Amino acid sequence: MKSGVLARYRDRLPVTSKTPILTLGEGDTPLVRCRQLESEVGCKELYFKLEGCNPTGSFKDRGMVVAVAKAMEEGSRAIMCASTGNTSASAAAYAAHFGLTAVIIVPGGKIAQGKMAQAIIYGAKIVALSGNFDDALNIVRTLVEKHPITLVNSVNPYRIEGQKTAAFEIIDMLGEAPDYLFIPVGNAGNITAYWKGFVEYNQTGKSKIRPKMMGFQAEGASPIVQGHPIKDPKTVATAIRIGNPASWKKAEAARDESGGSIDSVTDDEILSAHKLMATKGGIFGEPASAAPLAGLLKLTRKGMDFSGKHIVCIVTGNGLKDTEVVLKNAEPFLNLPAEVSAVEKALGWK
Repeated sequence: MKSGVLARYRDRLPVTSKTPILTLGEGDTPLVRCRQLESEVGCKELYFKLEGCNPTGSFKDRGMVVAVAKAMEEGSRAIMCASTGNTSASAAAYAAHFGLTAVIIVPGGKIAQGKMAQAIIYGAKIVALSGNFDDALNIVRTLVEKHPITLVNSVNPYRIEGQKTAAFEIIDMLGEAPDYLFIPVGNAGNITAYWKGFVEYNQTGKSKIRPKMMGFQAEGASPIVQGHPIKDPKTVATAIRIGNPASWKKAEAARDESGGSIDSVTDDEILSAHKLMATKGGIFGEPASAAPLAGLLKLTRKGMDFSGKHIVCIVTGNGLKDTEVVLKNAEPFLNLPAEVSAVEKALGWK
């Protein structure tokens, strides 16, 4: 049985004697080496951190368990968030498990069906707006100021505290921090959290180096890259379809302090990496999870030398959350009569 991040890393989290040690089994996700893609990138070792193996299928569970535990410690009976999908699924699940009310505000018609199904089945109160994620977050921030309800978006510092534990796990598994950490950037809380975790482990002697933080936004939703908010962000990668990230400045600090970069990749590059990650690595992430590999391949094509380097790409969400893109672009199946000879012939085996 998994102990969960609150129990495993309680000495590195804001846990008090009054904090309930809750868990749905989050954390301790696999770190999978992919030798086939190492040869394409030219690095020494390439790993994928499979955050889709968390209870609700994304990295959000790490921060949500801490945010919910602290909300319960403070006497809150309801939580609220704006979401492009994964946060709503996580908030709804933890609220359901621990007897809280969850209120979810989403941009209507812009949420992957798998994620929406999660929020529905967990019993959250769902409000769909005609605006985008940024509109939803602005409304949520106003409402939590007026009503006794806890905000659990990544602007809640406890979310960042929980999410930083993924950086701890990488070092615990590898014995050292990687040279580079490639990660999607949407609302920018996760790149902020990973950097916080790497810095803390380095400061306490758990690691000797700190990785360069390499964040990637989708080109149609790349406000940090472009240097200004984007009113109507567009990308196939719904999880990072955000035009005005809440953790914008902290993400830039992580980039600058680590000597890394925040760049963008096109939807075509994301979808190409999405398929490559599956066919060469056996890893099925949601489209946003392919942005790190897309960015790594982009830099490789530009001539960046990764020889001798250890690289980790963060697969932030399970591919089963967002299957529409795969099914839409799938080639037709073979339709054959139920005869062995017909199947053999079609497969070129006779």
